[in-house]
Amino acid sequence: MKIRFLIALIAAVAWISCGNRSKKSAQTTTDSLNATDSSSNKINIYQIMVRLFGNKNTTNKFYGSRDENGVGKFSDINDRALEELRKMSITHVWYTGVIEHATMTDYSAEGIKVDDPDIVKGRAGSPYAIKDYYDVNPDLAVDVKNRMSEFESLVGRTHRHGLKVIIDFVPNHVARTYASDAKPAGVEDFGEKDDVTKAFSPMNDFYYIPGKPFVVPAGTDAGGKDFKSPRKDMKFDENPAKATGNNVFSASPSLNDWSETIKLNYGVDYQNKEKTHFDPIPPVWNKMKDILSFWAKKNVDGFRCDMAEMVPVEFWAWVIPQIKEINPEIRFIAEIYNPKQYEKYIREGKFDYLYDKVGLYDGIKRLIRNEPTADVKDISHVVQVESKNFSSHMLRFLENHDEERIASKGFAGNPAYAKPGMVVSATLSGGPVMVYFGQEVAEPGKGVEGFGGDDNRTTIFDYWGVPEHQKWMNNGAFDGAQLSTEQRQLRKFYSDLLRISKDTESIVSGAFKELNGQPEFNNRMYAFVRYTEKERVLVVANFDRSKTLKTNIKLPKDLLAGVKKGQINIQDLLNGESFSADPASGGIPVNLGRSDALVYKF
Repeated sequence: MKIRFLIALIAAVAWISCGNRSKKSAQTTTDSLNATDSSSNKINIYQIMVRLFGNKNTTNKFYGSRDENGVGKFSDINDRALEELRKMSITHVWYTGVIEHATMTDYSAEGIKVDDPDIVKGRAGSPYAIKDYYDVNPDLAVDVKNRMSEFESLVGRTHRHGLKVIIDFVPNHVARTYASDAKPAGVEDFGEKDDVTKAFSPMNDFYYIPGKPFVVPAGTDAGGKDFKSPRKDMKFDENPAKATGNNVFSASPSLNDWSETIKLNYGVDYQNKEKTHFDPIPPVWNKMKDILSFWAKKNVDGFRCDMAEMVPVEFWAWVIPQIKEINPEIRFIAEIYNPKQYEKYIREGKFDYLYDKVGLYDGIKRLIRNEPTADVKDISHVVQVESKNFSSHMLRFLENHDEERIASKGFAGNPAYAKPGMVVSATLSGGPVMVYFGQEVAEPGKGVEGFGGDDNRTTIFDYWGVPEHQKWMNNGAFDGAQLSTEQRQLRKFYSDLLRISKDTESIVSGAFKELNGQPEFNNRMYAFVRYTEKERVLVVANFDRSKTLKTNIKLPKDLLAGVKKGQINIQDLLNGESFSADPASGGIPVNLGRSDALVYKF
């Protein structure tokens, strides 16, 4: 549901990537902000859409139900699956879709209130339309009545394999049918004491459109034409209507709005020049603190905070230190798309990591797609300007649930084209890098699933099987027996790269120096060095689809200090080979194919 929000936001901030770029031959960068990760290793995150990950069903019927298309369970993420992720050098698993959200599936037999399908997107429902912050998605349990125990078992199982657990925290909005039946005694539901006659009050949990009932968006066809329900009637009883999660203050939002959600009120009066009311503390703040505390006490190790920049930074500055009193090692990741706010959300908001989507991802995607305007200066701008003082706080990725699959026709088509981009993303800093399940086996996100549509993405709204991932899963064996030779090679590349990025000292904690002005380079070739007193790592990426790169990389004098003169041993980390060269006199020889990358250590 973030994609539509991004269209407007990216247009507003796109000028940032077009500013003045440095033209020096070498630029050194170190973070001026202290890293908040106290561990000595780089974080490698593997995102799992739990509903899809363990699903063995291959039916994939358009708008299929849970029983027709199948659904993955907590228990499907078994010891073998987790051990394979650990062997891949994953350190953290982001379990997406854990908290209970609105759905068209009827669980009334288990005491769960049925949702109105007219305000649910997809048969399964969006994992970002939360229905009960204190419960887990019943779809994911073998025994629905023991669903929380099954989640807790997954947490324990993950920890036993030396991995950390991240879940989503969705602070900006909830489902229109939000009502917690699992909340602890004494906890008030959102909106329980709201004065619904007021469009805004700092003491209200929601924003209202007084005197106007909610109108189901035109074009709604809940569950597709074959879905039958007595509640499928283009009506939903909400009077007065509430503002949507994407800040639409109308009783008649469009289907393209986040119409299935309602905005939470953190004390910001959006219709009065965004005037803030933070004293006294708005009720939502305390309710959200209690929710975060609830999950932190279930041994969750981190929160990926959905649309964090739509929540005032003052709230984060207030709540994150309090949650870290429960567990000082817990990590907070912000989904954020405005580069002008990055440093503020780290310094003031106390976030550990931020999405690097607007900036690095967008620039690398243009290069991978071979777009006419693609230029490695976009990478340089990210490192030298946009996140110069806090690069290790940026989460880098080429896929997640919101973005197009690399292997899709809308992105690269050929997953090999992404190799240089993935190498740069994983080695540019000591900050985390993320892989979305199926990415490492070239899942293309094909098919019209239902509400998700044919959009080059794996649906988050529908029940579905993920075909290429299912080949690796191999009916629960998680041994990759059904993968092609090319898929095995691709998965090995990801495993090798993640191991290198996690275990190589200079990538984890070294300084950064960009190498510009190298012979034979064009605007689709990029090189840099990560270094400590003990070692140097040279990274060269060739995004050019038509030209190979054969040259000798010249290092500046300061990087040669301490390096032995004459022939020295250089390790080719990605290929597991080594060779001799004399960096001081002849430079480091590079012979790189089209759409390829290398990582040399010496």
